[in-house]
Amino acid sequence: MHIDARTLEGSEQETDLCIIGAGPAGISLACEFLGQGLRVALLESGGTTYDHEVQALADGPTFGDIKPSIEVNRRQFGGNANVWCVGLGPAEKGLRHAMLDAIDFQPRPWVDHSGWPIGRDELMDHYRRAQQVCGGGVFGYTPEPWEEAGARQLPLQGSGLETGMFHFSPFEVFTNRYRQQLFDAPGVTVYTHATAIELLSQEDGPRIAQVRVSSPGQRPWRMRARAFVLAAGGYETARLMLLSRGPGGVAPGNAHDLVGRYYHDHLQGRSGYLIPARPDLFEQLALYDLRLRRGAYVMGYLKLSAQLQEQERLSNVNCFLFPRPAERQDKAIAAFNILRQQCLFRTRAHEVVPPLGLKSTLAQAWQVTRGLDYVLRMAALAATGRQASAYGLGHGGWSQLKHPSQRFVRLELWHSIEQTPRAYNRVTLGSKRDALGCPQLEVHWQWPQEDIEQTLKAQDLMARGLERAGLGRVERVREADGSPHLARPVGSHHLMGTTRMHADPRQGVVDAQCQVHGVDNLYIAGSSVFPTGGYANPTLTLVALALRLADHLKSQPELMAARALATARGPVWAHSRSP
Repeated sequence: MHIDARTLEGSEQETDLCIIGAGPAGISLACEFLGQGLRVALLESGGTTYDHEVQALADGPTFGDIKPSIEVNRRQFGGNANVWCVGLGPAEKGLRHAMLDAIDFQPRPWVDHSGWPIGRDELMDHYRRAQQVCGGGVFGYTPEPWEEAGARQLPLQGSGLETGMFHFSPFEVFTNRYRQQLFDAPGVTVYTHATAIELLSQEDGPRIAQVRVSSPGQRPWRMRARAFVLAAGGYETARLMLLSRGPGGVAPGNAHDLVGRYYHDHLQGRSGYLIPARPDLFEQLALYDLRLRRGAYVMGYLKLSAQLQEQERLSNVNCFLFPRPAERQDKAIAAFNILRQQCLFRTRAHEVVPPLGLKSTLAQAWQVTRGLDYVLRMAALAATGRQASAYGLGHGGWSQLKHPSQRFVRLELWHSIEQTPRAYNRVTLGSKRDALGCPQLEVHWQWPQEDIEQTLKAQDLMARGLERAGLGRVERVREADGSPHLARPVGSHHLMGTTRMHADPRQGVVDAQCQVHGVDNLYIAGSSVFPTGGYANPTLTLVALALRLADHLKSQPELMAARALATARGPVWAHSRSP
């Protein structure tokens, strides 16, 4: 069933399991309860389409060179799946998936606050299930199953580098496919335009009794449930907890002032360009291009071996290989694509890219004129589908071109960089209020010198490894002050760590089962529970954790009793109660 909560007019609702947030984590969790005999309510702040007024609720000040909060937390059914932008086909967009490396789960003495209370082996079966939930096709995150003529691993023996694989799946899996399934499912009620604004605790115990819900211009109403799962994303989950007060006036899970702290994201940037020792290297690198093989979209990349990370005391960094023309041509086509993006999306610029401004627009136009010969040729090829105007994080297919060695002269080394969790990087409540009268979130971020030094060292080791393998010469790229180049404002929409997982309530907000410490019936699903994040996109892992949480919830006595009662009296829907 689907209910637009703006029609409820202040009524009280009741259910067995209330899931707050209909992004990939909340949707995956809700789908696990189809046919289970429980009443499930899935609350989504937005609707099924983009809503300017609702999205404004995600706004708030940010301190540090990071993306504005309104851009990285989509309030719409499907959550941030609505902004996934990797090109999988002529009209299909999707997302990159990878497992976290085994070392990412382990305590690393050289990475502060590292170590999960679970290991990757414990999560492996859920990873396999998550692959199917995400629509990722054949499960295979090692390169061997994907090798073929012209698509072999680079010879990296003795370099300290290894080849890993990414998978990709279409964004419509979460924005559309599961939506109708949940709308039609007996026992499940999806409430859109239902923004959770406060968790209300029971007076007689450490439990959540209700959640207060509203929407701009509407009267608040309440949802009562036996168990609650927060799946509203790394920012909004922490914000909702901070907006709430439990016994003694302390926010749920915040007895040790940890809610909202240890925020981290994946930083991105280039370290240089590999000038191949032989031009025909481009004809041998199809494994490292985004390709459709055996019914799955896959792409290889380079990563540091666990042994090298431990030996050199490094955080985790990976490396993409993107083909590039000569520098003048590369700068020209990059500027052309920036201007083209602004033009194509001018009616949606507030939700896609920030406006450039006159000075920046003129600077980009000047770069285009310096390489106009190349821009015109690439634009013509792109218009006829014979070549993309550029290849990178959002677009593959270059290995399928005829004679790529005649089109490219170097390979850009582009990285996804792990950030060490720091308590001062945090989400908190600001002084301004949103349209619902709630304090806006406020985000504080900085990149410490220790991380800068580790990243420089890791990038240098990658460059030396490529050169030692005889693949060519690396031209390094750095910022003017010698720090690593970063794409700015920084961030990858991977909002991690704000309700981190740890067995000790003095060091984490949730335990190994994703239950909030000190609250009997409150759980969290999503990347906010990640203690550390490696370099991998978090979606596959957060879906795996959601499936693991579903297994745990199904065994909880109170929900088991509710299911037994529902079975005895027949299927029911979430229903209204008199206010």
